[in-house]
Amino acid sequence: MKLGIHPVSRPVVFRDRASDATFLTRSTAPSAATIEWEDGTVYPLIDVEVSSAGHPFYTGNARVVDSAGRVERFERRYGRTASATR
Repeated sequence: MKLGIHPVSRPVVFRDRASDATFLTRSTAPSAATIEWEDGTVYPLIDVEVSSAGHPFYTGNARVVDSAGRVERFERRYGRTASATR
């Protein structure tokens, strides 16, 4: 690796705003906010909107998409009826 061209990687705390979960990991992202971690050390804090702790795909709280309702709405909007296609 060339010296002086790579960003500095350091420990950073990411906080999921939706689920209020926190993760300590390494990152090069800058942050002015700080937080005291469980071990008493102060780390930079980065707030994120969605992480694996709060995302419906990972938590199992995914919504069921009503695809039949969408098709009927499309047919109503553009003038084709369900009985005309059968």
